[in-house]
Amino acid sequence: MEPLCRLQAMSPPGSHSGSVSARTPWWAAQWLADGQDGEALREMAALNSRDVWDIRDLLPAVLAELGADPLPGTVEAAATVFQNLAADCLAGRLDERAVAQQVEAVVLTCDYASEILDLPLGQLYGLDDEWQGGWGATVEELRKTVRARCADQLASPRPGLAVDEHTGTTA
Repeated sequence: MEPLCRLQAMSPPGSHSGSVSARTPWWAAQWLADGQDGEALREMAALNSRDVWDIRDLLPAVLAELGADPLPGTVEAAATVFQNLAADCLAGRLDERAVAQQVEAVVLTCDYASEILDLPLGQLYGLDDEWQGGWGATVEELRKTVRARCADQLASPRPGLAVDEHTGTTA
């Protein structure tokens, strides 16, 4: 999956003006103003926010010039988003319906990748339709399902982390 998809998966759903494609040239200009420099960074800063393909193509070079860590893979990025959603839900900072809606946005953004659908929260894909349509499970059952998948998400090892076969802990 392309880096742009990975970063958009971490953006709030429906927020084009705050999305990576719209804001990245502005960020590049800010980094230049702060004293960072590089050929790809200057090229990025000169782009229009509508130059989505050019932004996508330049992003890895810009990050390398800035010494930033490489972007996580799609599954790792989605798992990070899902971990945060699960923690926020179980801590009472995010309601269950919002979790279902945000899971839907991540799955759509990442083109229904089966590896993401296989994650505990990925299994909630489609639940928002049931919630909105009022068919199937009751609202209380839907909430219970979301909370159970949140607990599973927090209990499962994150993709990309090695699991010690003797202790069951991540390295």
